[in-house]
Amino acid sequence: MSFFNSINVSATGLTAERLRMDLISENIANANVTRTASGTPYRRKVAVFRAQEADSFQQMLEVAKGARGLGNGVEVAGIVEDQSPFKKEYNPNHPDADEEGYVSLPNVEVVNEMINMISASRAYEANITAVNTTKAMAMKALEIGK
Repeated sequence: MSFFNSINVSATGLTAERLRMDLISENIANANVTRTASGTPYRRKVAVFRAQEADSFQQMLEVAKGARGLGNGVEVAGIVEDQSPFKKEYNPNHPDADEEGYVSLPNVEVVNEMINMISASRAYEANITAVNTTKAMAMKALEIGK
């Protein structure tokens, strides 16, 4: 694995975690939205990640030989809406209340979103540390050549 490949793998992790943090921020911002353009409460969004596939013949050959068991990073497979049920709250004065007086609220739990934000932030920091370590190794290798 080359220095540049190491940095590219970490860069894919940085991009994926940034998207994850963006979605978490969107979820928190819409935690009280009872009516979207479609007329339903906001649904929590989640990013789905998967390992990047080998993209060149050389990489596929190395994987097949067992010489290269490491991945190529991560990519976003998609953004899905959480299909868990909406929360119900009794509030007959709310404009979106049903005939029984209950309002459907988004399926966003702010505490869980904050926990996910901390997790995404730590993963982002880990990828930055990996990039910085790779850069330090490259600099040390250049110093050896002096």
